[in-house]
Amino acid sequence: MSNEQPGLFDELKPKPGIDHNVDQKSQRQRSTPEKLVPFLPGVKLDEAWPEVSNYEVLKETALQCRGCGLRTTCQQVVFGEGDTGSRVMLIGEGPGRDEDIKGRPFVGRAGQLLDRILLAAELQREKTYITNVVKCRPPGNRLPHPDEIRQCRNFLEKQIRLIKPAIIVCLGALASQVVIDPRARISKVRGQWFKRQNIKIMATYHPAALLRNESYKRPVWEDFKRIRDEYQNLSDR
Repeated sequence: MSNEQPGLFDELKPKPGIDHNVDQKSQRQRSTPEKLVPFLPGVKLDEAWPEVSNYEVLKETALQCRGCGLRTTCQQVVFGEGDTGSRVMLIGEGPGRDEDIKGRPFVGRAGQLLDRILLAAELQREKTYITNVVKCRPPGNRLPHPDEIRQCRNFLEKQIRLIKPAIIVCLGALASQVVIDPRARISKVRGQWFKRQNIKIMATYHPAALLRNESYKRPVWEDFKRIRDEYQNLSDR
């Protein structure tokens, strides 16, 4: 899948640049309990399944979703897997062919590479939680359309709220745009820590990009070493 999708959320008209102080603003807004703010840019909390308070109920709701046309062209919904109490959440773009067949995220060649990266970084896959921005495979592995992302990011918003990770890893440009900032460019934001609502966020290249361009392997390894160190710091607290 492509690494860039310019103008994905132009209708949101965010302020130019990446806001490194987003956590401070979120803290001020959250000081009044009734003024909850979404975690993901552009999401409306009243559309992000506010009535759902249980992970399994949310998953079942997603499995029955027909909110966009992707469900009519894929084999099954790939909601996510792993430890729902994990402190590390990895977010990719969308299921590919192998994921659509098996109903699990990151099980194809890119997923096998991700497994090796996690192992090298001393992170056990089964102790992380892995999902994608969209839960159904786009035809031909194309990039998800904006309307498909708008529909599915409500599930992602609720997944984040229910799992409550301490660290989110955005795998690739699309996840970075949806989670960090709509105008984010992976080449600019990767390797940096961002913080929002007490969750630390880092973007890195998608494992599929490493299969196409081996020059990305070194920066991804550097990113995962920082993720490993932050995770170990959490474990020491």
